[in-house]
Amino acid sequence: MMHKKKSFTALALCVVLLTNCRQPQASDTIAETAVAKQSQNAAVWPEVKKEARPWTRWWWMGSAVDEQNIEKLLKEYAAAGIGGVEIAPIYGAMGHESRYIDFLSPKWMDILNFTTQKAGEFGMTVDMTQGTGWPFGGPQVKPEHAASRLIVQTYNLKGGKSLQENIIVKDAKQREVGATLAAVMAYSDKGDVLNLTDKVMPSGKLNWIPKTGNWTLYAAFNGKTRQMVKRAAPGGVGYTLNHLSEDAVEAYLDRFDSAFENQNYGVRAFYNDSYEVYGADWSPAFFEEFQKRRGYDLRLYLRELVSEAHTETVARLKSDYRETMGEMLLDNFYKPWNAWAHQRNSITKNQAHGSPGNLLDLYAAVDIPECETFGSSYFPIPGLRRDSADVRNVDPDPIMLKFASSAAHVSGKNLVSSETFTWLGEHFKTSYSQMKPEVEQVFLSGVNHVFYHGVTYSPEDVAWPGWLFYASLNLTPANSLWPQFSGFNNYITRVQSVLQAGKSDNEILVYWPIYDVWSKPEGMEMLIKVHDIDEWLHPTQFYKQSKKLMEAGYSLDFVSDKMLQDASVENGQIMTAATAPSHKVLVIPQSRYMSVATFERIIKLANEGATVIVEELPADVPGLHELEARRQRLNQLKQSLTFTDAGSGTRQMKTGKGEIILSENVQQALADKGIQREALADTGLKFTRRQIDGGKYYYLVNHTPNTIDTTIPLNIAAASVVLMDPQSGNTGLAISSTEKDKTNVRVQMKSGEALVLRATTNQTPGLLAWKYLENAGAPTEVKGDWALRFIKGGPELPAEQKLTQLKSWTELPDKKAEAFSGTGEYTITFDLPSKNADEYVLDLGKVNESANVWINGQEVGVLFGIPFQARVGQYLKPGKNTLKVQVANLMANRIRDMDQKKIEWRKYHEINFVNIDYKPFDASVWKPMPSGLLGPVTIRPYSTTSTSVVSALKD
Repeated sequence: MMHKKKSFTALALCVVLLTNCRQPQASDTIAETAVAKQSQNAAVWPEVKKEARPWTRWWWMGSAVDEQNIEKLLKEYAAAGIGGVEIAPIYGAMGHESRYIDFLSPKWMDILNFTTQKAGEFGMTVDMTQGTGWPFGGPQVKPEHAASRLIVQTYNLKGGKSLQENIIVKDAKQREVGATLAAVMAYSDKGDVLNLTDKVMPSGKLNWIPKTGNWTLYAAFNGKTRQMVKRAAPGGVGYTLNHLSEDAVEAYLDRFDSAFENQNYGVRAFYNDSYEVYGADWSPAFFEEFQKRRGYDLRLYLRELVSEAHTETVARLKSDYRETMGEMLLDNFYKPWNAWAHQRNSITKNQAHGSPGNLLDLYAAVDIPECETFGSSYFPIPGLRRDSADVRNVDPDPIMLKFASSAAHVSGKNLVSSETFTWLGEHFKTSYSQMKPEVEQVFLSGVNHVFYHGVTYSPEDVAWPGWLFYASLNLTPANSLWPQFSGFNNYITRVQSVLQAGKSDNEILVYWPIYDVWSKPEGMEMLIKVHDIDEWLHPTQFYKQSKKLMEAGYSLDFVSDKMLQDASVENGQIMTAATAPSHKVLVIPQSRYMSVATFERIIKLANEGATVIVEELPADVPGLHELEARRQRLNQLKQSLTFTDAGSGTRQMKTGKGEIILSENVQQALADKGIQREALADTGLKFTRRQIDGGKYYYLVNHTPNTIDTTIPLNIAAASVVLMDPQSGNTGLAISSTEKDKTNVRVQMKSGEALVLRATTNQTPGLLAWKYLENAGAPTEVKGDWALRFIKGGPELPAEQKLTQLKSWTELPDKKAEAFSGTGEYTITFDLPSKNADEYVLDLGKVNESANVWINGQEVGVLFGIPFQARVGQYLKPGKNTLKVQVANLMANRIRDMDQKKIEWRKYHEINFVNIDYKPFDASVWKPMPSGLLGPVTIRPYSTTSTSVVSALKD
C-alpha cells in the first residue's frame, strides 16, 4: 500500500534488500561485534560502552576465591557478553572452610585488586557491596552503633504513692546490649503531661510522688533490634548498622578506611542492597533530631507515638515521626557514604526501596539508583510458560520500578540499574523466553543498566552444578543454557546502548504525595517495600492517575517535595537539575495532605512560567506542629487562586508567566494545553523514548498476543526513521511520512518482539531499506530424517538418534536423555525446489529452550526467545539445503535426576539452598521438563515492500 503523504523517505533511499548480520560467536567480544554491526549498518547503533552490556551480581561464597579461578571465570563471563561483576561476599560451602578468606583482610584486598585488574584486561568493570550479605553491618558495629529500636514500658501510679519498682529495661537481652533510658513521661487522668526523666536515679529509682490523681508512666529506652547481618561472609558477621546515626555510619566506614586507605582498588561503584533493616524504629538521638526538624518535643507525645488508635493526632504524629526518620537516613547515612566513595574516585549505587523515607529522595541521593524485580509478571505472549508454582504474592509493577528511574532523571543522572530476575521462577527452570519480556518491562520503566541476579563464583574442582546461591537465577557457566547466553546478552546490549544514549524524554512530572502514605496511625516506622505495594501504592489516586497516563501514551517521571523545591522554569519548561532533561508540565494528583512549602513552590513555579495541572486542591496540611497556623496559610493560598471556567470541566488561572489548571480530567487538560500523547499506544505497543541530537529513539515492545502490522504515529517531524532490530542487530530505513509535527511509520512486530526506531530531523544516507514482509506464502514443513546428537552436557551424553518426528528428549528411547541437561544438535537436509520469493522466514515452532541455527554452514544466529523465527533468505539456495540447530535445554532434568538418586550437591552454611517458597529444595518430585526441538519447523516465503517500492519509482 502506498502512503500518499508529504515525504517518502523509504522511497528516496531504498534500492536493495537489507543485509543480514550474523550473530556473534561466543568468543567474540561485544565491542568487536558492535564495530562489525556499525560498519555494516551505517553506524546506526550507538557506541557500546561497558555499562551497555549486562552486568551481574557475583556471589563469593565464603570468599573462597583464588586468582586462577577468578581469571578463568572472568574470561568466560566476558566471552558471554557480560560487562561487569558486582562482588557480594556471602556464607560459604561446607567442607571448604580452609579456602575461606576474611572480608577486608589483607589477603581479601589483594584478591580484590587482582580481580579488578583482570576484569579490566577483559574489558570488564567491578562493583562491590560495602558489606557482606545484607544489610550493612559487621564486626565493627558495636552495640552502641547497632540498629536501634524504641522500647516503651508503662507503669501505673496513684497520687501519694511512690513507684516501688525501678525503671529499668525488663528484657535481659536488651540489658546485655546496653539499652539506656531515654525519657520518662507521666500522663494523668486529668490530661496533665510531665517529663520525669531527670527524676530517675542511675539505679532506676523514681524520685517523684504525685500528690493526687491517677498517672500512667511511659518509660522510653534506646534499645537494639539485635538483628545480625543476613547471609554474612567470613569476616562480616556482626550487628546490623544503625543507618540513622552519623556517628554509627562513621564508625562503620572506619573499617573501610583502614582497608582501602585513600584508594578504591579499581572498584567503580560501592553498592548498598535493599534496606531490609527490620524493627529499627529508633536512634539514640531521635528526640533531639525530631525537636530540631519538626519544631516540637516528641517526648510530650510518647503515649501517642506508641499508640495504634485511629485518631487524627496519632496519624499526624506518625507522619512527623516518619518524615524525621527519612531525613535522618538521608543526612546521616547517604550523604556521608556518598562522600566516602567520592573521596576515593568511586561512585555509589543503591536500592532505596524498603527504606523508611521518601524513596525518590533516597534513590536520587546516590550516583546510580537501583530498583529490583522480584517474582514473575504475566504476559499474554502465546506459548510463554509461566508455572503457577512460580507466581509470587505481588507481581513486579512498572510504576514501582519508575521510582528509581524518576529519581535519576529528575536529578540529572543517566544510569538507572536494576537487580533483575530475583526469584523469576523456581531454580533451574527459567528460560530466556521468560527473561526477555521481564527485562523489557524493566527497560520500559526507564532502567538502562541491568544486573543479573545472578552468578555464583564456583571453582573448577567443584563437581557440577558447582556452588550456587539460593536466591539466584544461577546463570553460571555450568548452566546448560550458557553456551547460548551471548545471544540474550547481545539483545540487552543493543537495547541498553540505545537507552543510555542522549537523555530521557518524559514530558510530564507527577508529584508523589508522600504525606498521604505517612499519615497512617498503624505501626511505627514505615518501610516502603516492593512487597507491600498493595498497601501503600495501588490504592492511591497517584498510582491510578499515573497508570492511566502511561497507558494512554504519556511519558512521565515522579517528583518529590524536595525535588520541587530545587526546580526552576526556563522558557516554560520545568528544570529539576542542571543536567536533567526538562519537563513540559507538572501534574498534581488528588491528595489529602500537602505541606505549605510545597504548595507555595507549586504556585511559584507557575508564576515563573510552568504549566501546572491540579486534579484536586489539597485538603489539608500534614503533621502536628502549629497545625492551625499552617492550615490557615494553606487555605489562604487556595483562596488566592482565582480560576475561570475554561469548559469541559476545566478551570484555569493565569499567573505570572504560567498557569494553573484545575481539572479532574487530567488527560483532557493535557490535550487542551497541547501536551500530546503518543497515539501509538492505542495499538497495544509499549514504548519509552530518548532524546538525542537531532531526534529521538523509540524503544517499542509488543507484549500483546497479536502480530502488529500497521502504521504508527510518532510525535516528531522526522526526515528519516531507521528501524533497528535489537534481537538480530539488523537495521534499515523505514517507510515513513511526515504531516505537520508528526511522522507516520510502518512497523511489523510479532508478539514478543521489540523494535527500536531512530527518528531524526536529518536524512540517514548510505543505509539500506528495511524489508517489510508481504503476501505470506504457504509454509513448507522441514521434514525427513533428523539426525540428533548430543554434544555437551550431562550426566551422560545420550546416544545419537534418527528422528522422523520431532519430540522431547524426555520421550526418546534412550532413558539417559530424560536426565540430560545440555546441548543437542539437530541436522537435516531438505529441498527448496526454487528460490523465487523475496524473503524466507524460518520458524522453529516450539523450542525448549534456546536454539542456535546454521543454514548451509552459515550461522543465522541465536534464537533465544519467542518467537523462534529468523529471516533466512540470504542463506538458502535452490535444491539441497542443510539446516543445523543446536538446542540447549534447562538444568531441571539433571537436577531432578540427582535428587532422585540422592546425590548430594548442596551443602552450605546458613540457609543452605531453598526453593522459591523458602522451603528445603527437592527436585525429585518434579515431572521432567520438555527438552529440545519440538517444532514443527517451517519455512515460509514472502514478497517484500522493497520490490514494490522499486516498481513505484519506475512508474
